[in-house]
Amino acid sequence: MAVDLNHLILFSRVVQAGSFSGAARMLGVPKATVSRNIARLEEEIGARLLHRTTRKIELTSLGRAYLDDVNLGLGHLEAAAERVAAAQRVPSGTLRLTAPVYFGVRYLIEWVAEFCGRFTDVRVELHLTDDYVDLIEDRIDIAIRTGRLSSSSLVARKLGAAKRIVVASPDYLTRRGTPRSVDDLLTHDAVVLGPSVDNAVWRLDGPQGPQEVHMQGRVAVNSAQAALRAAVAGLGLALLPVGVAQDDLDAGRLQQVLKRYGVDSGGLYAVYASSRHPTAAHRALLDFLTAKVRARPA
Repeated sequence: MAVDLNHLILFSRVVQAGSFSGAARMLGVPKATVSRNIARLEEEIGARLLHRTTRKIELTSLGRAYLDDVNLGLGHLEAAAERVAAAQRVPSGTLRLTAPVYFGVRYLIEWVAEFCGRFTDVRVELHLTDDYVDLIEDRIDIAIRTGRLSSSSLVARKLGAAKRIVVASPDYLTRRGTPRSVDDLLTHDAVVLGPSVDNAVWRLDGPQGPQEVHMQGRVAVNSAQAALRAAVAGLGLALLPVGVAQDDLDAGRLQQVLKRYGVDSGGLYAVYASSRHPTAAHRALLDFLTAKVRARPA
């Protein structure tokens, strides 16, 4: 069965725009042309793809499945063309990058400065936030994310491992004693990285396998950097990413306790949309970040 490739592209754009008129404006063609060619596509494949109303369009169940296959096929075609073009270009243009606040301030800004010095035709827009960012809606090229990623249509490149450890300030340990076992944690205060001091549960991996501890929350904060500062201030034990705590550990402002216990947080990832092949600048930044993280395992 022969299907006009232009009709497939049009179908994808209609769904993306949410209406025939929106797709018509996007493509610079009359709305009647869009409607007529979608009808032809439905005739070509012998199935209804869209429900039409006066205000919007909705995919049928068959249309949704067909769209996934269409976008996959179009993605492969776009990627093939992009590979040919990108291979002949030096990195250039603007890249939009997002990352958690602490990681961005502590590492990324310095790395971006070095990257821009190396690739003078590249500009970077760096958006630091601990909130979830929608890559498509916010036009993000690369997002730095930690933990265990949920399945999605996004591509994730693992930059390195991520682990959380139990730390506290020397002052706190002098006052309250150093825990020698997981059971000892029950008598200590905790800095909770979360919305509430209540129901603070730490799930630690150790020699006996995973263990769950219901901690006594002393203070709750909503960012890793705030939890770090609270731990340094002596407000309690904190379960922090190694990369977040490393400088204070090296300086003696924090000490690791229960060294055989921690949390495997999954990893540190560079996440990006898979709709097209990355540009030369995109690939250069991915390779650069990978090298930087692997040179600093913590």
